[in-house]
Amino acid sequence: MKRKITPTKVERVMRENDFIVSKTDPKGIITYGNPIFIEFSGYTEEELIGSQHNIIRHPDMPRAAFKLAWDTIQSGQEFFAYVKNMSKDGGFYWVFTHIAPDFGPGGRIVGYTSVRRCPKREAIGKIEPVYQKMLQAEKSAGARDAIAAGTQVLVDLMQQTGMSYEELVFSL
Repeated sequence: MKRKITPTKVERVMRENDFIVSKTDPKGIITYGNPIFIEFSGYTEEELIGSQHNIIRHPDMPRAAFKLAWDTIQSGQEFFAYVKNMSKDGGFYWVFTHIAPDFGPGGRIVGYTSVRRCPKREAIGKIEPVYQKMLQAEKSAGARDAIAAGTQVLVDLMQQTGMSYEELVFSL
């Protein structure tokens, strides 16, 4: 269950050797979180297990970014991104995330594993304005067309740079 939390400007910075690990079922329900995930999220293990992974979604993240993530991993591919997450106390923490599908018998997706590490500060400085522009486009377009408008900002950037999404992320 997503809780009503007021974001603050308090940032928690990941330590260089930290790895935040979580696992979900195919619908995004958390089934596992390592101690560092519990620490940075500010939730107890009991609060996290059984909750939607979007419990840590920060409102500064565009909806289109998560649509891209879901579309990618549900198609059986890995996904990489810089993500701003929100802790239970309203603070935030940036991560560089790698999400991969977990496959069961017959190649069926049985869940997802996300491993997040300390992001490069210069990369955050580059992606944050992109996310702000995507959010602005989403808000201007209205709820019905928000995701398409946010996605278009990203598509335009990829066309301008001549890079695929993955190339863009890894170039940061």
